[in-house]
This record gives sequence, structure tokens and C-alpha cells, in this order.
Amino acid sequence: MQAWWNEFSADFYQNFIAEMRYMDLLNGLKTTLIITIFSVLLGFIIGFLVSIVRSTYDKTGRLKILNFICNIYLTIIRGTPVVLQLLITYFVIFASVRIDKTFAAVLAFGINSGAYVAEIFRSGIMSVDNGQMEAGRSLGLSYNTTMWSIIMPQALKNVLPALGNEVIVLLKETAVAGYIAISDLTKAADVIRSRTYEPFFPLIGVAIIYLIMVMGLTKCVSILERRLRESDMR
Repeated sequence: MQAWWNEFSADFYQNFIAEMRYMDLLNGLKTTLIITIFSVLLGFIIGFLVSIVRSTYDKTGRLKILNFICNIYLTIIRGTPVVLQLLITYFVIFASVRIDKTFAAVLAFGINSGAYVAEIFRSGIMSVDNGQMEAGRSLGLSYNTTMWSIIMPQALKNVLPALGNEVIVLLKETAVAGYIAISDLTKAADVIRSRTYEPFFPLIGVAIIYLIMVMGLTKCVSILERRLRESDMR
């Protein structure tokens, strides 16, 4: 038992303490969080705008051209792997432009997330009873005012848990950012592994970090869902 502990301690020190290798993980974690946060913001903005266009077309038949463009966007983004979109963004779209890799990753992940957020928002809007729209219009409110004042608050309340789950998915998807040589959390583990020739500690360590973050986000989503249910009962 003592020999096993000594070997475990030596391997742990070699992978995380020696040469301050834990700093690689901390810097990678910082990069991962930056990419995730800004990708979420970009994805929510894109998704919200696309959902407004599509739901307006579904309800009124207006914005036909914009709806057609949005459908093309959704088809392409949801029909191709996110890692391929990341590679195309950096190596094809910005091939002739000197661009920060983190910015390229945020752009790729944000555009990818926006397609899924759009459908989440749209489902929330369409889940609101049509009578709500009719009631608003009968009170003399315009379509836009009714949408913003009556429909959207109810729709957002319905889809908040799903949006929380999308954030969790996006956090895990950023693990492929290393394909364009970004030193994110997963890439940091691979760098440590290449130096120590010991895959167990860096890879399992990063897996535990991701698991802790996902469990924290999952807990937040669960609390949000519980509070929404409690508010519905009042």
C-alpha cells in the first residue's frame, strides 16, 4: 500500500506540480471559460434574431426572404459537425487574415450554438397560445408590441431550462478548440501528457474539471426549473 501511494504521489507531482504544470491547466481553463461565455452571448443573440424571423413568418407569413435565409443557415449549421465548422472558420474563411484564434473559436461556436438556440426560442414562442396574440391585438396593440410585451416574456420562461442545457452542451463542445491550436483545457492536458508520457493523470484530471463544471451548471439549471415550477403554482 505504501509503495502504491509513493508511486501515486510521484506521478501526481510529475504531472501537476513539477515545472508548475498546473498553470497550464489554469490557463487552459481560463481560455475555455472565455470561449464558452462569449460563444453563449453570441449564440443567444443570433438565436434570438433568427427565432423572431422564423416565428413571425410562421404566424403572419411576413419576412419570407429572411425566413428562407434563416432556414439555409439552420440546415447548414445543424447538418455539419462543429469541429468542421471550426476548421472552416479559421483555415478557410479567415485563411488570408491574421485573426486571433480565440476570436475565431468564439465566432465558430457562437454561430453553431445560435442555430440550436434559435429553435429553442422559436419553440418557446410557438408554445404560447395563439389566444395571447389575439388578446393583445384586440386591445389595440401592434404585432411588435404584443410580441415583446406579452408573447416573449412567457416564451422565455418556458425555454430557460432548455437554454441552460444548451450552455452545458456548448461548454463541452469547446473541447475541440485545440484543433486550431488553441491552448484550452483539453489541449493543456495533451501538452502535459506529451511532456510526461503519462496520459492517466492529465486526462483524468481534465475530465474531473469538466465534470465539476457541468455538475455546477446542471445544479443551476435544476434550481431554475424548480423556481419556475414554484412560480407557476402561485
